[in-house]
Amino acid sequence: MTAPTKRPWLTLIGLGENGLEGLTDASRSALAAAEIIIGGPRHLDLVDAGARGQPWPVPFSTAPVLAARGRACVVLASGDPFWHGAGGSLLRDLDPGDWVSHPAPSCFSLAASTLGWRLEDTLCLGLHAAPFARLRPLLGRGSQVICTLRDGAAAAELAAYLTSIGQGDSGLTLLERLGGPHARHRETTAASYALTDVEAPVMAAFVAAGPGLSQAAGRADACFAHDGQITKRPIRALTLSALAPRVGEHLWDIGGGSGSVSVEWCLAARGATATTFEARADRLANIRRNAADFGLAHRMTAIEGRAPQVLADQPRPDCVFIGGGGSQALLDHLWQTLPAGTRIVANGVTLETETLLMQAHASHGGQLLRAEIAEAGPLGSLRGWTRARPVVQWSVTR
Repeated sequence: MTAPTKRPWLTLIGLGENGLEGLTDASRSALAAAEIIIGGPRHLDLVDAGARGQPWPVPFSTAPVLAARGRACVVLASGDPFWHGAGGSLLRDLDPGDWVSHPAPSCFSLAASTLGWRLEDTLCLGLHAAPFARLRPLLGRGSQVICTLRDGAAAAELAAYLTSIGQGDSGLTLLERLGGPHARHRETTAASYALTDVEAPVMAAFVAAGPGLSQAAGRADACFAHDGQITKRPIRALTLSALAPRVGEHLWDIGGGSGSVSVEWCLAARGATATTFEARADRLANIRRNAADFGLAHRMTAIEGRAPQVLADQPRPDCVFIGGGGSQALLDHLWQTLPAGTRIVANGVTLETETLLMQAHASHGGQLLRAEIAEAGPLGSLRGWTRARPVVQWSVTR
């Protein structure tokens, strides 16, 4: 005998600004049968939830939904519940048979339809609960962006941010209350923004006018906050090549200095993360500032301490970079504790570190590289070469 199919107790309903009018028959039936309806206050008003309505708690939590397990429950979300909506948060704690979803057109689809933009050519970002700095590494001249905003006041904040990073000439369109009778969109530029009475829900769309950041490893040293302790641009580019970041991998950056290598690692591959270890407390502020400025605070963690002691109980890395503080004890610890397949890259500029890395190469193999960089500069009334200290780099797979 075939086991009876489990009936979902939770229905996720995508809702537009036209409320009940825009819902499918299936969504209307689920609402009619619901014992509990959970959503934002605006969503609850749009469907006349009445006594069955329960607003999301502040700060946001999925606990009220999980507490309703087994009862007929509806969760309301804007547009598509699985595009910057509550669906992804809920599914971590649900079984496949617990839920069914009835999406509506997402806010990004509505915005693209209003603007006449191809969605496949557009960056779609949820910035209603994320810092605007997430934009910085993504923008280049001609980039099309649609993003959600927290509220009307956030529109002015976005315009100010774009202006601060050299995108002030970018055309900016605000799209308010899309999909309903009160929808409107207004155009301005980031630098000349002076719009008032911006109504939520609101989205912003713009085409970047400035060139943005370089997309290659070895970004200018001036892009980073540092006290002089930074892996210089040419060596950083060589280092990133040796580290070879891949999608979703995790880096240990030991002796982080400014955190520039961690930043470039995270920028190089989608979902890459880094833990940056730095023995000097005064440098942690620069590491955290750089992570925030590049929109990477959610993917970079800065920890004070000296290796190898500070490495205990840390999530295992896919790759390790030693930019400072290399020692025989550290190399021995890494070789003994890291799983096979972990990549190790170490740079050294002192004679002692050079000797250490040469011995490590003799013992464990890998590749040993010596890089000598000279830069042209003034020499009296003429020009000459100013040589930087040579860097020895050892890279190996454990």
